[in-house]
Amino acid sequence: MIAIIDYGMGNLRSVEKALERVGGDPLITRNPEEIRKADRVVLPGVGAFCAAMTNLDKSRLRGAVIEHIQSGKPFMGICLGLQMLFEESSEMGSAAGLGVLPGRVVKFFEKTPPANGESLKVPHIGWNTLHFPRPTRLFAGLEEGASVYFVHSYYPEPRDPQIVSATSDYGLDFCCAVEHENIVATQFHPEKSGSVGLQILSAFVAW
Repeated sequence: MIAIIDYGMGNLRSVEKALERVGGDPLITRNPEEIRKADRVVLPGVGAFCAAMTNLDKSRLRGAVIEHIQSGKPFMGICLGLQMLFEESSEMGSAAGLGVLPGRVVKFFEKTPPANGESLKVPHIGWNTLHFPRPTRLFAGLEEGASVYFVHSYYPEPRDPQIVSATSDYGLDFCCAVEHENIVATQFHPEKSGSVGLQILSAFVAW
């Protein structure tokens, strides 16, 4: 069973349908015991980092998330679900995350403007290409430059570059996916990324 964590913020039905399409057996749940018993867990999310962390704690789901990750069973974060894995976000000054991965989440162009004087809107919305700095299980078989769908204003800056599994370019090169031990996470939305996204989700289901 694949538990899709329902903490009140996320594209739950889209993720559920995409996982079903690639042969998964997803269950949308906010029950900590179901999450602990699941073979795989997906943490999706759309919206504000601070509100997401607050909702996760109010739902008493933080412990179940951490326990699943520590168990070594496959775990996937999507969009905000990726960001929450890190230690902190610069949204609203500073907000603490789950601290599973070392690093922080920053807003596009909060430090420097886009390269080459480009005029780019934030949030970053639409299709963009992937680049793979190293071979990974989640992206095995995907061609360099595969296109996926993004909707976000913030992106992660991992302290350990070895966990970066994919990058993309939006006025700067940014980390858009990580893979570390049993954790995989994407800043883009595989459930909205057509055949490429389904291939990625299929790899997670088969892990």
